[in-house]
Amino acid sequence: MNTIGDIGTLLVSTLGSLYLMAILLRFLLQLSRADFYNPITQMIVRFTDPGVQIFRRIIPGIRGIDLSSLVLAIVFQCAAMYALIFLAGLQFPNFGLILTWGLAGILSFILNIYFWGMLISIIASFIAPFSGHPALVLVRQLTEPVMAPFRRLLPSMGGLDLSPIFVFLAIQIIRIVLIIPVQANPRFVLGL
Repeated sequence: MNTIGDIGTLLVSTLGSLYLMAILLRFLLQLSRADFYNPITQMIVRFTDPGVQIFRRIIPGIRGIDLSSLVLAIVFQCAAMYALIFLAGLQFPNFGLILTWGLAGILSFILNIYFWGMLISIIASFIAPFSGHPALVLVRQLTEPVMAPFRRLLPSMGGLDLSPIFVFLAIQIIRIVLIIPVQANPRFVLGL
């Protein structure tokens, strides 16, 4: 690969991952019913709105779930993979393989968002347990729906919350079962 290809790969990977993260955060924040008026949520909505509006005309939401942002994430992931394969100078695989890698990449990216969100939430609970910072509020709102089912199943431990351990285990099990078998060539997939 030449220098221009390396620079192109770096730009597509970095900027593509940032935009894909914004799209997936928009989807997940809407799914978890996070505060729409949070300044970080507003920034994410403004940043991703042009792409989402294109698909919103075609794809309706179902029960408050904005499927247009999820479809945009899949389309963007596949387009980024085609760009990375082109920059590497390789032959394009068939669309079914690209779509499979794209879906695995999206799922992996979502799992990474929850993993890091849980880690931030745990650290923030020790450092700034009652902080009203918009980022920490958003992280709590994002991770709470995932931890709530585990909290209901676990017995009370006297103020000790073990639900993050089980969420981390669930994330790793999903990774082992669904993502690792698909990772044939992960360097082209954003999020893997």
